[in-house]
Amino acid sequence: MPITYENEIKHSLKSSPHPYLSGPWTPNFTEYTASDMEVIGEIPKDIDGVYVRNTENPVQEPIGHYHPFDADGMIHTMSFRDGKAQYNNRFVRTKGFVAEQIAGEALWTGFVNDYNMSKRPGCGAQGNLKDGSSTDVVVHAGKIVSTFWQCGDGYQLDPYTLEQHGVVAWAPIDGISAHPKVDASTGEMLFFNYSKYPPYQHYGVVDRQGKLVHYTPVPLPGPRMPHDMAFSKNYSIFADLPLFWEQELLKDNIHLPRYHPDLPTRFSLIPRYGTEKDILQFDAKATYVLHWLNAYEEGNEVILEGYFQENPDPAPIPGLPEGPGKLMAHLALNHLQPKLYRWRFNLKTGEVKEGRLDDRDLEFGTFNQQYAGKKSRYVYSVWGAPNMFLFSGIVKHDTETGASWSLPFGEQRFGSEAPFAPRVNAKDEDDGYLVSFITDMKDDRSECVLIDAKDIEAGPVCRIILPHRISSGTHATWADGPTVRAYQE
Repeated sequence: MPITYENEIKHSLKSSPHPYLSGPWTPNFTEYTASDMEVIGEIPKDIDGVYVRNTENPVQEPIGHYHPFDADGMIHTMSFRDGKAQYNNRFVRTKGFVAEQIAGEALWTGFVNDYNMSKRPGCGAQGNLKDGSSTDVVVHAGKIVSTFWQCGDGYQLDPYTLEQHGVVAWAPIDGISAHPKVDASTGEMLFFNYSKYPPYQHYGVVDRQGKLVHYTPVPLPGPRMPHDMAFSKNYSIFADLPLFWEQELLKDNIHLPRYHPDLPTRFSLIPRYGTEKDILQFDAKATYVLHWLNAYEEGNEVILEGYFQENPDPAPIPGLPEGPGKLMAHLALNHLQPKLYRWRFNLKTGEVKEGRLDDRDLEFGTFNQQYAGKKSRYVYSVWGAPNMFLFSGIVKHDTETGASWSLPFGEQRFGSEAPFAPRVNAKDEDDGYLVSFITDMKDDRSECVLIDAKDIEAGPVCRIILPHRISSGTHATWADGPTVRAYQE
């Protein structure tokens, strides 16, 4: 396997039995550029673009208790063109990563610890954390933008080479939450952030050239913990979810989330370039939603799909001490019990209709981003391994007919969020591939798989063997090759 670049990163991390520092979550410290990899099957010639995945990959021995959301970001990409593929992986050179490389040790503790244990001031909505830029990833204006779940700077990288381009120039003082959204129809990126001081949340629009063109409050009644947003053609959608830091404890700088099932989920719909006075609000059943899917408009209604948690505050996993058991339960889909769900907001009457689309525990969904903000039909979700933050298979839903198809990854094989990659000259919505990195614990390796989205039950059309077994992680995206290259010409 030709490797044109290999670099070993200095680290102080020790071997550990911690479930998120071992097994499928074992960190990597080597950066590669590799081509002519072993391929099982044949790489199709009708796929052109880049699969981008962010992973949580700690480098330094943690100060205090470790949680995977504390980790450094490592970006992995697989680019496709003319039946060939190239793999790259690089750590995101955040300010925190660079500072700890110089120090040779961790300088910040994680979010489940006493912040006084940190050796330097930090950042984030919660305060005093390291921005690892290890949560989400999108591609906008020809660059990867990686983000941190508690509002960080937003770091740019080249999709093909992973050359680092630093912090986005437009980053506001309160940072950028994970899950900014790119509207393929306009090239705009929509984003939000949140904080512990009024108005507690802001929303912004960045144009197709990377210029901040709109920024406005979307107020909340107090400090909250939103994680995602959605958009339709004319509206951006936010939710005040009834799981948030206990207000009284915040006075002592204690960040303890509690679920309040007596409060509704309150949705705010704001016109894309609207302000606070234009917000439309709707109350719905109490829940917590980690991730939304698509939203679109139909007549007088805005329709939103996502994953409704039936148990947002799960009990500790049996057999574990209460503290670790509680944290582990909050990472496991079988404990949170998220269901594929639809909300319908009537703009004329204010009525909300809502309900399940499936009875299984599913999350981390994707859809054809060419249909973002427009009526779409197909959703691709994953199900989880019991008691762990690991993905064991994919479900495709036809949300019009209710039909579904499933693909298990296999015994001791764990996948990643699988974005949709449209086939070159695609004819319809599901004409393309699902792309995922798979970690195979039996064969001790990782691979990139392409799955025909029209027939997921047939399994991968090809499997590309990576030069190393990669750590698990959170989010992934697909970037259209011609669109990215147009920005680079």
